[in-house]
Amino acid sequence: MTNSTEKPWNKDEIAGLIKTLQDLRHAISQARNRFARQKRKLHKTHRRSAHNLLDYLVMRQKDIRALQGRLAALGLSSLGRAEACVAATLDAELQLLHRMVGTRYTPPDDPGRILSIKQGRKLLEANTRDLLGPRPEKRTVGIMVTMPSEAGSDYHLVYDMLAAGMNCMRINCAHDDAVCWKGMVTNLRRAQEELGKPCKILMDLAGPKLRTGALQPGPEVLKWRPGRDDSGNVVKPARIWLTPQEAIQPAPTPADACLPVEGAWLTPLQPGDRIAFYDARQSKRTMTIVEALGDSRWAESKQTTYVETGTELIAHTRHPEEESEFPMERKACIGPIPPQEKPILLRRGDGLVLTREAIPGQPAVYDGEGALISPARIPCVPAEIFDSVQRGEPIWLDDGKIGGILRDVGPDQIQVEILHAGPLGTKLRADKGINLPESRLGLDSLTPEDLDNLPFVAQHADMVGMSFVQHPSAIQELQSHLDALGASHLGIILKVETRRAFVALPSLLLTAMRSEHVGVMIARGDLAVECGFERLAEVQEEILWLCEAAHVPAIWATQVLETLAQTGMASRAEITDAAMGERAECVMLNKGPHIVAAIHALDGIIRRMEAHQSKKRSLLRKLRSWKPTALTNAAACEKT
Repeated sequence: MTNSTEKPWNKDEIAGLIKTLQDLRHAISQARNRFARQKRKLHKTHRRSAHNLLDYLVMRQKDIRALQGRLAALGLSSLGRAEACVAATLDAELQLLHRMVGTRYTPPDDPGRILSIKQGRKLLEANTRDLLGPRPEKRTVGIMVTMPSEAGSDYHLVYDMLAAGMNCMRINCAHDDAVCWKGMVTNLRRAQEELGKPCKILMDLAGPKLRTGALQPGPEVLKWRPGRDDSGNVVKPARIWLTPQEAIQPAPTPADACLPVEGAWLTPLQPGDRIAFYDARQSKRTMTIVEALGDSRWAESKQTTYVETGTELIAHTRHPEEESEFPMERKACIGPIPPQEKPILLRRGDGLVLTREAIPGQPAVYDGEGALISPARIPCVPAEIFDSVQRGEPIWLDDGKIGGILRDVGPDQIQVEILHAGPLGTKLRADKGINLPESRLGLDSLTPEDLDNLPFVAQHADMVGMSFVQHPSAIQELQSHLDALGASHLGIILKVETRRAFVALPSLLLTAMRSEHVGVMIARGDLAVECGFERLAEVQEEILWLCEAAHVPAIWATQVLETLAQTGMASRAEITDAAMGERAECVMLNKGPHIVAAIHALDGIIRRMEAHQSKKRSLLRKLRSWKPTALTNAAACEKT
């Protein structure tokens, strides 16, 4: 019979645990003392958080998985949720262990200097509220939405996004202009007033994004085709936007083609009118007007069609004032169609030349027997990278769809061997991103365009996003410019989108914490290319941990519910990804035709997940699906 007073643990084992934890706690205390002078540079809001960040980094310098297992076996915390209050968590563990062996524990630091477990959580909540606004209704995680160009002129779109659950408007300064941005802000303020809902504004500076330059233009031809089922029957006609060429209006919703025509010819057209023509292949084609929208018209076509500048259109219309039942024929020609981009098809083993000079790129040229005359080439901007890259370094293009290695680097050209592409090749277009994850690029984080846009940002935004930040000095430069504009109150969002930013994140955070309001955006698109797609899962986890240790809000970004926003139908994988975003303080959606539906979906996903999960901590909400009676009923069935 077991003695009821016998303790279920070994005293020597407890003593070993105490020594391990006390050594770790002592290392933290020593690091705190060395850090005392540096913390004076930080904003007073962040000084205790900076200490906790340091504590976390010290604790994570060793592999403590075995220690975690030993603590868990005793029913104690395994330190797996210590991010927000490291020293207090260690002190609590040591207090319990000492009591188990009848000794007393004295913390090495003044308790007043240590954040309690409750205080750590409260600091993150307060910083989130101050940066991203008040807690949303019925959830804690905010929803940020990137604005499409239409948000500058379409008030109802902005209204619907705010009503659906948007908590923060993101304006990407790499697109549109100040006139469009002002329209977005104005529409938001009006919607806020009508709905009585708060919403912050983040404006992202474009930064020194590496991109492919222009390509040689292709033919001035547009193609459209209807949607068909497996039997070839038309199930979705192509939608054509006809707009006056004298004052072209963008299509309010996605169009399969946009055609400029004479306004005087277009105005009389009404739903039901038919337009006949011969396309670029001399095939007889028709389309039917289905909607009049201002001076423009929507038409539908059930035939695959190629049209070009100058294609003659014949409208068959009926005028109300005419008693004749015979339709009138009126003719017009399609106005100038912009030249269509001619992409470069790249396959594994192909060569690609990046050029410093901004000469439009072109595909490879072959002779009649298939021998290569000249490789594909495309300009690269900004040209400063030609002074920074080295032979043998990897390169990725278009969000990692194409990969290669730099085989030769000259002052004006870089020779690339393509090593990664689709089985049938991958098309490279103009204005696609370039990633050089191992190159030491001497690029300024603030471009001249960023500095030109900063006064507008300071006047209208609540936060400024710093793209492609890699060095603390770049953050200091931004802080200086904000001070000069009287905008030091603006929140600074560090966009972590390169390998160097990930490695330097502690230093970047400490520099940013000289400002009062700070956040981090996990820009997972570029980050996946830079760090490798297979490593993204662990990289984004580590960023979340570090942000929690610094009590800095994190924004979970890039391709969240992407196919839902674009097509109206979500994939299973992205629903799970959106649910994982609940561990951040904010989740960002990108623009798309179905963005309002995506906001509604994300709102519901987050609300449900918050009942089960908080950061890394599982919450044991009452189970509604299963009951103990299910087991007893099953057992009864087995007996019978």
